[in-house]
Amino acid sequence: MSLSVISVPPSQGQQPAGLIVVLHGFGGNAQELASLTPLLNLPSYQFLVPDAPSTHPQMSSGRAWYYFQEQQNGLEQSKTQLTDWLKSLESTTGVPLSRTILMGFSQGGAMTLDVGLNLPLAGLVVLSGYLHPISQPSKQGYPPVLIVHGTKDTVVPLSAAQKARDALTALGVSVQYHEFNMGHVILPEVLGVVRNFVTANTQSSLVS
Repeated sequence: MSLSVISVPPSQGQQPAGLIVVLHGFGGNAQELASLTPLLNLPSYQFLVPDAPSTHPQMSSGRAWYYFQEQQNGLEQSKTQLTDWLKSLESTTGVPLSRTILMGFSQGGAMTLDVGLNLPLAGLVVLSGYLHPISQPSKQGYPPVLIVHGTKDTVVPLSAAQKARDALTALGVSVQYHEFNMGHVILPEVLGVVRNFVTANTQSSLVS
């Protein structure tokens, strides 16, 4: 089963400088996050915003990467589907994974780390997210990671971001970490930090 994806091409119709894949959170959907992409002010990039494969149990328009109960939660299926789709992007867009940023909010941030740490991506961005247990360290190195979290987040506590930062740093991951005075949201100030991370890591791949 293929993912339903919203594609936002570069504003001038040129070959994209890079890809930015954005994963929504539990109960969100691709349309919500696609509407935010112009605010990042990265007109030379192509954005791809997929809907998670599962429906949300209470919200008719909401989607989920997995459910939180222990049995039949769908996590492994989503990981496989998302990984296969990401690996296919170079053939469909012409942009290699080395110029692709994977970014996620909340549950999408957890999926970003779970899948992205095992792929040769340009970088990973985790907004108000958390880290699943890492069962097997990579032998091939890790992409750099940006973690942004709100000090007033009552959905995913700040401690989850701090634990992710510490665990990733212990693995040898290059981690940028920022806290903002906010709840479980994405403020305009966050977008500037994300923009700088995206351009620094995709442009460095062009000259490496």
